[in-house]
Amino acid sequence: MSDRFDKGMQVRRSVLGDAHVDRAEAQKTGFDTPFQTLITESAWGNVWANDRISPRERSMITLALLAAMGNFDEIPMHIRATARTGASKQDVLEAFQHVAIYAGVPRANQALKLAKQTYAEMEGESDA
Repeated sequence: MSDRFDKGMQVRRSVLGDAHVDRAEAQKTGFDTPFQTLITESAWGNVWANDRISPRERSMITLALLAAMGNFDEIPMHIRATARTGASKQDVLEAFQHVAIYAGVPRANQALKLAKQTYAEMEGESDA
């Protein structure tokens, strides 16, 4: 594999956690391996690996963009990642308030709903 892939996998694991990445890797097939390589190299090995802004800021930007574009399926995964990136609940709320103003209240509302559900799950998991 390439250096960018290796760096991407390292960053992906640091942000999403080993358990998440291991599950995703186990589900990979010959059909989607090229796509998984693309996102590991590009998203994780290029964008997320760049140190010009912090992982906390990247989390906030990513969550705002996912919500603004209506890509709600990935919001819980990125809410979980905030435990490793340092983005607080208040940071996430601020990001979603920007979404409400600049992209629409319904999208921000749906993102907040998902964030609340995910935070509650995370808190339940830490109590176990």
